[in-house]
Amino acid sequence: MGSINIISILIGAIASFVLFFLLRKVILSTDFKRLNDLESDLKRKNEQELETLRHKTNLNLKEEFISWKNEYNTKQSHKTNKLNEQERRLIQKEENLDNRYLSLDNREKENKKKENDISLKEEELKALRASLNDHILEAQAKLEKISGMTKQEAKDSIIKEMESEAKLDGAKVLRLIEEEYKEKSSMMGKEIISTAIQRIGTEHVMSSAVTVIDLPNDEMKGRIIGREGRNIRALETATEVDFIVDDTPEAIIVSSFDPIRREIAKRVLESLIADGRIHPARIEEVVEKEKTNFNSYLKEVGENAVLEMEIPDINPELFLYLGKLKYRTSYGQNVLQHSKEVAMVAAYMAVELGVDSNVAKRAGLLHDIGKSIDRETEGTHTKLSVDLVKRYGESKIVQEAIASHHMDVDFTSIEGVLVQSADAISASRPGARREMFESYIKRLQELEELSVGFDGVEKAYALRAGREVRVIIDSNETDDNKTFMISKNIAKKIQEDMEYPGQIKVTVIREIRATEYAK
Repeated sequence: MGSINIISILIGAIASFVLFFLLRKVILSTDFKRLNDLESDLKRKNEQELETLRHKTNLNLKEEFISWKNEYNTKQSHKTNKLNEQERRLIQKEENLDNRYLSLDNREKENKKKENDISLKEEELKALRASLNDHILEAQAKLEKISGMTKQEAKDSIIKEMESEAKLDGAKVLRLIEEEYKEKSSMMGKEIISTAIQRIGTEHVMSSAVTVIDLPNDEMKGRIIGREGRNIRALETATEVDFIVDDTPEAIIVSSFDPIRREIAKRVLESLIADGRIHPARIEEVVEKEKTNFNSYLKEVGENAVLEMEIPDINPELFLYLGKLKYRTSYGQNVLQHSKEVAMVAAYMAVELGVDSNVAKRAGLLHDIGKSIDRETEGTHTKLSVDLVKRYGESKIVQEAIASHHMDVDFTSIEGVLVQSADAISASRPGARREMFESYIKRLQELEELSVGFDGVEKAYALRAGREVRVIIDSNETDDNKTFMISKNIAKKIQEDMEYPGQIKVTVIREIRATEYAK
């Protein structure tokens, strides 16, 4: 039984394997058939798509060819038209040239005919001239015989007489013209200056060396002084000014010769009072802050002055120096206000005279800018002003106008003369400067007396409102070398003993005069 089962199992397995193989073969044949059908369908579709694509490509190529052909035909037509037009123009030019040649030939014939006529007339003129010369010579001989003078002598006599008459008449006319122009120039100068002055209406406020700061109450004085005076000492050290606390109710006085320091100190104190925190560390912090802010404020002041004067293209670096002039005075006159006034007066006079008002206005505004640094830099304010404007790109004509505004150098332009005149006008206006007439006279007398005090000096004269002193020395007692030493010694003595604005020019004159009489 066991073996029969095994055989039955084997037969069943073999039958299953045969059945599986037959089924697999049937399935594979079916799949191969489907694959062949799909491949044939795909091939047919690809052939149809290729045919469609080929047809479209042919159509596109035909359209491009037709478009290119049309474009080519258009260009060729345009070129043909252009060539035809050029050919027509050339033909026209050729015809014009032929006409010109014909016209030139006709003119040449006419010119030859005229030349022949001129030659005939010239021969006639030669004959007439020869006859006329004979008559002139004959007449000259008769005149010389009658007058008893040769031709040259008569000519010289007439020329001398005409020269003397012409000189006399010319002198008379020149004198009349000179008198007329002197009168007119004087009237025009007065009118221009008076018009320029009338158009300026500025106020002059004298500055002082102290500033009074109002306090909210007297208790604030104690807080400002601090324990054992530490706050007020810190304030004076940081601001470099003196704070005066006296019996004046609700007020503290700030004293300093430097108006910029005084203004910064005032702002610092006002800021501390408003803040309420007053101690040395806070004081140093506020002082540094106000100094930084004050430089920005000075630049703004300078920029506003430039905008007010309507002057274009000034280097912004000059704004700070212009702003400093607001806190600089000369004999009580505010230098920034004086500079703006000089700029306006110079510009008005320039317009009246028909010269460049922009140059006059620029030079007028910048002519004293050196005074913003003259307390910290050596040199006259004129030289410092020229150096500053040169450094920051001002033109040469502006530099020269500034250099000559105190007549230290010769004028090189009309604008320089106008700036000098406007400076004198602004400084000499009533109330403009604090210096009294008596002190001015005293200063001139002191200048002359100081100069006469040197050995060998005979006389001394103060000129140009005290800006120059001319010294006359004895030529017998001094030589050329000693002359230079005297000028240096006088200048040094003036610097040591006198107070004066600007600079003083010392001119020492030594001359020898030889006199003899012919008997």
